[in-house]
Amino acid sequence: LTVHFLALGTHFGKVFLLDIQGNVTQKFEISPVRINQISLDESGEHVGICSEDGKVRALCSELVVVALHPRFSSSNYKQFVTGGNKLLLYERNWLKRWKTSTLHEGEGTITNVRWRANLIAWANNVGVKIYDISTKQRITNVFRDNVSLRPDMYPCSLCWKDNSTLIIGWGSSVKICAVKERDHAEMRDLPSRYVEIVSAFETEFFISGLAPLADQLVNLYFVKENSDHVEEEFRARPRLDIIQPLPEGFEEISSDALTVRNFQENECRDYRLEHSEGESLFYIISPKDIVVAKERDQDDHIDWLLDKKKYEEALMAAEISFKNVKRHEKIGMAYINHLVEKGDYDTAARKCQKVLGKNMELWENEVYRFKTIGQLKAISQYLPRGDLRLRPAIYEMILNEFLKTDYEGFATLIREWPGELYNNMTIVQAVADHLKKDPTNSTLLTTLAELYTYDQRYDRALEIYLRLRHKDVYQLIHKHNLFSSIEDKIVLLMDFDKEKAVDMLLDNEDKISTDRVVEELRDRPELLHIYLHKLFKRDHHKGQRYHERQIGLYAEYDRPNLLPFLRDSIHCPLEKALEICQERNFVEETVFLLSRMGNCRRALQMIMEELEDVDKAIEFAKEQDDAELWEDLISYSIDKPPFITGLLNNIGTHVDPILLIHRIKEGMEIPNLRDSLVKILHDYNLQILLREGCEKILVADSLSLLQKMHRTQMRGVRVDEESICESCHASILPSDMAQNFSVAVFHCRHMFHKECLPSPGTIPGVQFCNICSAKRRGPGSGILEMIK
Repeated sequence: LTVHFLALGTHFGKVFLLDIQGNVTQKFEISPVRINQISLDESGEHVGICSEDGKVRALCSELVVVALHPRFSSSNYKQFVTGGNKLLLYERNWLKRWKTSTLHEGEGTITNVRWRANLIAWANNVGVKIYDISTKQRITNVFRDNVSLRPDMYPCSLCWKDNSTLIIGWGSSVKICAVKERDHAEMRDLPSRYVEIVSAFETEFFISGLAPLADQLVNLYFVKENSDHVEEEFRARPRLDIIQPLPEGFEEISSDALTVRNFQENECRDYRLEHSEGESLFYIISPKDIVVAKERDQDDHIDWLLDKKKYEEALMAAEISFKNVKRHEKIGMAYINHLVEKGDYDTAARKCQKVLGKNMELWENEVYRFKTIGQLKAISQYLPRGDLRLRPAIYEMILNEFLKTDYEGFATLIREWPGELYNNMTIVQAVADHLKKDPTNSTLLTTLAELYTYDQRYDRALEIYLRLRHKDVYQLIHKHNLFSSIEDKIVLLMDFDKEKAVDMLLDNEDKISTDRVVEELRDRPELLHIYLHKLFKRDHHKGQRYHERQIGLYAEYDRPNLLPFLRDSIHCPLEKALEICQERNFVEETVFLLSRMGNCRRALQMIMEELEDVDKAIEFAKEQDDAELWEDLISYSIDKPPFITGLLNNIGTHVDPILLIHRIKEGMEIPNLRDSLVKILHDYNLQILLREGCEKILVADSLSLLQKMHRTQMRGVRVDEESICESCHASILPSDMAQNFSVAVFHCRHMFHKECLPSPGTIPGVQFCNICSAKRRGPGSGILEMIK
């Protein structure tokens, strides 16, 4: 057989040529007896036929050649072998005559011959032999395992997997033989090739035929009636198995029982397995039927999955191949229908994305089907919403369905779906109609605000957000620059979130002025205080015109920040502030204002009389550093022992403690007096030590600087031709060095001719540099006098 036609011989000596679909194309009356074997050359142009009467015939176009033996195999039309009691090789010489050579004899009838490249394999009653045509040597003899089986009832099956691998099946045993080249060092008188059995194993059933399939084997088994290995209804049916050979066994990949006509009457020898090289086509031949087997492709796999109702696996398999888009849709629709029938609506809707893809017509049909069964919600989240989209009416239908039954689901869809999918005004009207029935529903109000935002009606959206106190209100204002719309809604914004509102107003003073904010908050002083307080924190001068008002606001709503405000502000009127603080009896603030206005004695008096806090009084006196204040403090404290203790502990570094101690009345009991006196003495000693230390440092530094000055003044001064007299500006040295001259050089490096020096000062014998003296740099007494 070839890929082009099949050649089939019958028990009645006829040969039929069939196409690969099984249609008879030609019929030949070859012999009156049974056809034993047919062999084709590689091109398919020549067909060799042997029959039971011992003759071999060849079909070649219109030529019929007759030879003499019932078993036949050919390599090409110039050579062929026949088997009977002898294995004969026929070769055509250059005179086109046939030369016959006996390759083997004497071991009984040759039942099977297979020729591949330079190797001929044949089987007789003893075993299987392999002959090398190129070296004209027989290279192996593989004995059959089970000699109890009749060779005519259980014939040997031979098959070449490739040019060097022979597969032998006989009885229930399988052997895979590899023909290998022998190493030259081992050859001696041995053939150049040898055979290694790479795999051998026993099968459960008798082998009627075998063929290679990649690295696997296809086995045709004959199953006896009394076999216990299969179920009752499959007995005696031939089996076609695919197995994976292993070195000492095999692994079954698949198994199929074949139903052929009259299988109950067939024997092992009645089945044959042939295969087409280069294609995964296998032909199972029985007396009544020919069964064609081929590798299952993706379509076969998908059909099987569909038959088993494994729709999801079938859909995945179709996606992998994706050869036929329509079939993919068909499988997908079958799967969706199956899920809908099961009631798994969510899975069915999810699969629509993958199955329906870009087919908008199928999408709309599915949406209406889900509407009919009341499951629009299930498909809503999977609808197309990108570049490809359905008609707006489809999305509006689903939104209306949610609006009737599920406000939260409706709000989710509005947030997730782009506004271009549906008519915005239609949905706005539908929401407004529902709000008439439930005007306080926050979900519907929020959704309506989102619809207004998409429709760029930001003022309407802002009103709803403020009404709901929604967190997105500030984002909406910033994003769409709605500051002009909130000028009359500042109180609402601050009632919602004071901190965020104030920060937003201060960050956008160029859009909403401070005066406008103050005007809006005039009736809400607590909110006005928060705004002005943050404004003051940012800039002490921006809201200066409101500082007078802020005094009262701080006093009313935020007293802890009143004193810091009074300290930091330079614009608030002190008299007004003092009046308010005195009215409210704010002592600390009043003390600060009095001291700032210069009335320190009154301030100190309030600290001592109203606060009765000696530490604060002492701290106040230290800050002012005024002797009169210390005198007032001592006078007020002299009859108050706790105050005296405080003064003794703290005034040691500001006022002489003796002044205080002399004024203490005799017999007055002063708490912790001893400790206070010890502290005074300790502080005094510490001051003495500090003074002594400072004196030592000053003396050491003075001496060091004096020595440095002395060293500096003792250095020589360079006088050369470039030096000039600071008085006459002539060269300090005469042009003729032989002449007598006199020069004075001061420590300040100024030089004069002796005759150019000014008259001496008031101190006799002491001369000063008149340049440095005029600039008040200190005396520049002469350090060197050069006379020659």
